[in-house]
Amino acid sequence: QVQLQESGSGLVKPSQTLSLTCTVSGDSITTKGGFWSWIRQPPGKGLEWMGAINYSGSTYYSPSLKSRTSISRDTSKNQFTLQLSSVTPEDTAVYYCARGNGLAGARDWGQGTQVTVSS
Repeated sequence: QVQLQESGSGLVKPSQTLSLTCTVSGDSITTKGGFWSWIRQPPGKGLEWMGAINYSGSTYYSPSLKSRTSISRDTSKNQFTLQLSSVTPEDTAVYYCARGNGLAGARDWGQGTQVTVSS
């Protein structure tokens, strides 16, 4: 059974870069056909798909976040990471990593991690 665990800083200052890592167990992020996503949910709002990286390392981003988002991976550690630059308080959210592409395709989720943007 696949398990995903988010880790990273829970408090980020405005204008800085948010960085989160998702550690995967029970499946390899290089398994053919696989997609690995980052999804967030701001307080009082719905889920927002941010982007994904596939088994070959190709990346896909939400158009609304593309200019600030970077997703990468470390295959030796079976991890993928999210970097979101120039954060504002509007980026405060619970951030999830998931196996699958897009909200509809995400089948397995991490427990989520709260990130607050505040000075």
